[in-house]
Amino acid sequence: MSELTIERVEPWTPHASATPLTKRTDERLALSSNGTRTCVGGWQVIYDGVQPGNTYTIEWEAVFTGLDHPRDSLRGKVYWEDLAAETSRPRGEWHYLLPDLSSGRVVYRRTLTAPDDARHLTVRSTFRWSTSGEASWTYPRIQRVDPNTADEATRVAVVTGTTMDRRESYETMQDCIDLYLPLTEQVIEDGAQLVCLPEIALQYGVSGHQLDLAVPMDAPEVQTFADLARTSGSLILLGLYERDHDAVHNTAALFGPAGLIGRYHKVHLAVGGESESGILPGDSFPVFATDLGRIGCNICMDSSAAESSRSIGLAGADFLLLPIMGDHRADRWSQGNPVFNEGRWRAIMRTRAIDNQLYMIVARNHSQGSCIIDRKGDFLAWNEGDLPYIIADVPTDGGYRTWNGGCFADVNWMQRRPHLYSEYANESNVGSLTS
Repeated sequence: MSELTIERVEPWTPHASATPLTKRTDERLALSSNGTRTCVGGWQVIYDGVQPGNTYTIEWEAVFTGLDHPRDSLRGKVYWEDLAAETSRPRGEWHYLLPDLSSGRVVYRRTLTAPDDARHLTVRSTFRWSTSGEASWTYPRIQRVDPNTADEATRVAVVTGTTMDRRESYETMQDCIDLYLPLTEQVIEDGAQLVCLPEIALQYGVSGHQLDLAVPMDAPEVQTFADLARTSGSLILLGLYERDHDAVHNTAALFGPAGLIGRYHKVHLAVGGESESGILPGDSFPVFATDLGRIGCNICMDSSAAESSRSIGLAGADFLLLPIMGDHRADRWSQGNPVFNEGRWRAIMRTRAIDNQLYMIVARNHSQGSCIIDRKGDFLAWNEGDLPYIIADVPTDGGYRTWNGGCFADVNWMQRRPHLYSEYANESNVGSLTS
């Protein structure tokens, strides 16, 4: 039962000519199209008795008919204020209710904590963008719950060594272990809960073909890092060439206190060698649930395809770990020895974080450009190439607010209109290339 009191129930609309048809009973709040393409509006229920700092679960159910795209046409939102019926511009903090769609039915749900100045709560339904169809809503169900007691921050480290450690001819994998393992132990001693190592850290710089260097996941060299994760309680992402029976992958393996949490196989192999090397590309973008949050990975060339990070974001990741040697867009645009372009590199990594509303943890083999970026695109840590590692405290609550009170992550994901994006999966589409 809700501890809040309904103060009033009323239709809302931004303009009289846009008002949908409304009908109210003791159990339902109905909406239907007014037959015009400007139709927009709905019902709102205003509650009194909100206590700042209290956490509430809000649930609202609707059934609908005659809508081509119900995710587009129906919305549920929450405003921590007594919102006037004629306005769509709130003064304070607001949130989307998250839809769970099934045939003819949608359940909106969200657990939220009232901000410091909250005294009222407005729960608003919206019907829009349809010249036909109707929806019928229950009254919202609001339940006070215990607040989330998660830690305020996660300490993240990127271990690379310095540019002076960029040797082209390591003799064995043990040389790589001797470089990365003590540094990983050091950042864990400094409180790091999540550690990211560079691409193929286990074999980086060791002479030989990838197919000969690859080792299985239970190899002693791999288990050295797995054992450290187990004994320290921290999460460690290790890059390696992995031997999987008759296949070899460029792999990012995530280890934790209980062993292997999961592994990611590089999907977009580097053009100009790796893609014709015998390495087998991956075929998915997994995201792993951990006590620190949801973690996904890309590797190097994956960064060039926007779909790589987008897939991780769509899977609900909080962190995107990116072991990477370099990005061809952040280098010279002519033949010759590589020339690192810091400006473009920063732009690429910031864009990935902002567009997908996740924390970017970037581990570059050459050290320079390794970074930790928050959801706003701000750099929490940056390596100029002269540090063996970087550390940053990443806030657990990354719900950064826009100027009008919305959450960046809310707006980022709920503005999407997936039914319009069919070209993303059109295998015949080659973009601007022509024959």
